[in-house]
Amino acid sequence: MTIRSIGGRVAAYAWLVFAVLNFVDLFVGITGDPDYSLTTVSIAFLLLLGCGVAYTVGLRPAIVADDEGLTVRNPLRDARAPWGAIRGIEGKNAVMVRFTGQDGTDLETRAWVHQTSPRAQLKAEARAQKQARKEQGPDIDLRGRTPTGFAAQQLNEMRDRHRPKTKSGAPGKAAAAEAEETARGEVAWSLPAIASLGVPFAALIACLITALVN
Repeated sequence: MTIRSIGGRVAAYAWLVFAVLNFVDLFVGITGDPDYSLTTVSIAFLLLLGCGVAYTVGLRPAIVADDEGLTVRNPLRDARAPWGAIRGIEGKNAVMVRFTGQDGTDLETRAWVHQTSPRAQLKAEARAQKQARKEQGPDIDLRGRTPTGFAAQQLNEMRDRHRPKTKSGAPGKAAAAEAEETARGEVAWSLPAIASLGVPFAALIACLITALVN
């Protein structure tokens, strides 16, 4: 299961298309003659920096759940934890995942995907409750159907399905306890994400310094 932001991806792809058209215009010439001056190169690196932002903010962030565990990809860092290491998944203003780190301490990561303000969360829950009263009666609690709550619900269900089993197929407390004792997650920087921002930014600074010196 992969959870992404549709709006973020649409905006990122829109920027990438815009950047490609501008690259063609700068170096091939659509609206005028091509120009290979320092100003043009600086604009090109500025466009590349925008592409890096589009990638890190719009395309990279995701929550990926598979048979082995859960990965939370944020703009610059990745958190990866096997199911046995996860201590809890909550969906409030954002999807929050608590897990055991490499040194045995508890870590917590906040997913970039589906983040919302407390006010927006309350409004979403109110709309869900109103819809519940119309369709199924006043006693139905649909807070889990808000984006963050529903995502957390799905991830918790996957976590329960992947808990260690006994030979009979039932959850084994001893097996689960042993697996959770040894399972460890980790948080790491994403080198491609850092490079996508750092390289064009450094090149842009170099162009600006060259322009000032000359």
